[in-house]
Amino acid sequence: MAKFRHLSHQHIKKAFLTQGVEELLAQLSVFPVKTALHSVLSALYSTDEAVRFKSVTLFGLLMSKLAQEDMEAARQVMRRLMWSLNDESGGIGWGAPEAMAEAMAMDAGLAQEYAHILLSYVWEEGNYLEYLPLRRGALKGIARLACARPQLLNALQAQERLQPYLNDADEESREAAQSGLACLRQAK
Repeated sequence: MAKFRHLSHQHIKKAFLTQGVEELLAQLSVFPVKTALHSVLSALYSTDEAVRFKSVTLFGLLMSKLAQEDMEAARQVMRRLMWSLNDESGGIGWGAPEAMAEAMAMDAGLAQEYAHILLSYVWEEGNYLEYLPLRRGALKGIARLACARPQLLNALQAQERLQPYLNDADEESREAAQSGLACLRQAK
């Protein structure tokens, strides 16, 4: 197993393809959290689902650590992800909703501050994400957060945001809505 000597794009790409989350986290832990987070964020853009899943998982773990050390720095990272989902950003926030959700699943403080924003991405009267892959990511993120913090999402009336997606034309959106609603109902 090759350890990260520095965080070059090539090292990160190879590591994410060949190593598990625990190994990656151990290797990233020798770097400052912000440096590690930057590297993990770059992996969100991967077309490989396993790499994206690892990056989302690592992002949540690292954000929890950052929030404990410096909540304002964690807020800045969350705002960066939110900006990436804004049409005015000029980019596409691949993986941003899922990463936001994972950070909130790992840290109660972030969840309290940002869960309502994540919910707004699937609501037509909110910050609705028109691009299906991003909206699908938001729905998956909401489902993850619903399972991790159902009381919070029930208080935010997440069922009302998920219910319409039970009849969505997109199968993955329907499945995410079903998963999220199941977790919310179990918590009541």
